[in-house]
Amino acid sequence: MSVAIRVIPCLDVAAGRVVKGVNFLNLRDAGDPVELARRYYEQGADEITFLDVTATVDERTTMYDVVRATAEQVFIPLTVGGGVRSADDVARLQANGADKVGVNSAAIARPELLDEIADRFGAQALVLSLDVKRRGATWIVTTHGGRTQTDIDALEWAREAINRGVGELLVNSIDADGTKAGFDLQLIAAMRGLSSVPVIASGGAGAVEHFAPAVAAGADAVLAASVFHNGELTVSDVKRSLKAAGVMTR
Repeated sequence: MSVAIRVIPCLDVAAGRVVKGVNFLNLRDAGDPVELARRYYEQGADEITFLDVTATVDERTTMYDVVRATAEQVFIPLTVGGGVRSADDVARLQANGADKVGVNSAAIARPELLDEIADRFGAQALVLSLDVKRRGATWIVTTHGGRTQTDIDALEWAREAINRGVGELLVNSIDADGTKAGFDLQLIAAMRGLSSVPVIASGGAGAVEHFAPAVAAGADAVLAASVFHNGELTVSDVKRSLKAAGVMTR
């Protein structure tokens, strides 16, 4: 049975505004998150992902406001990541309208967090966000928005996280992020090879031709940011190109 591929715009939010940079550097303003989310919803987005890229305590309430305002206007699943450190954070995000949460740095620091969230809210509410960088013949996990490298093997960490109850892997290639040169197909294929849960490909989308190869490599969903924010592509453009390549979308 073939499953319809999801197209997911990603909004990196800092201090209540959408920002975009290359390889996580030189962030610049890209607009109002609620307005952009509504535009993508109208274009046919299957989900919206918000990443709170500053996620400092003082910005946290801003993010809850953004999620709540979006949930009132946008009727597709909302995933929110950035600064989720406890099951109570998840409860509060859900109370404000989030359907799923993405967890990254806090789970690397304390893997039991994944068990706690999965036990309380179910696998379907929990996304492991992986910011992955190539190192030699393998890949490692980075934290803090790609700024801090660890020695953790990304594939081993993904496998452990699935065992702890995550329902999806959001795999972001730091090497490809913002370059618009295409997704990291080897990384997607490696994650698909070990994963029993959906794999979301992120990082590197620059043209409509980049999306179908990511699906062919094993992605269940494709995520992009700047190509949508800059108006270079619409969600509809991506879905048309996938359809032309024989990929079923929602």
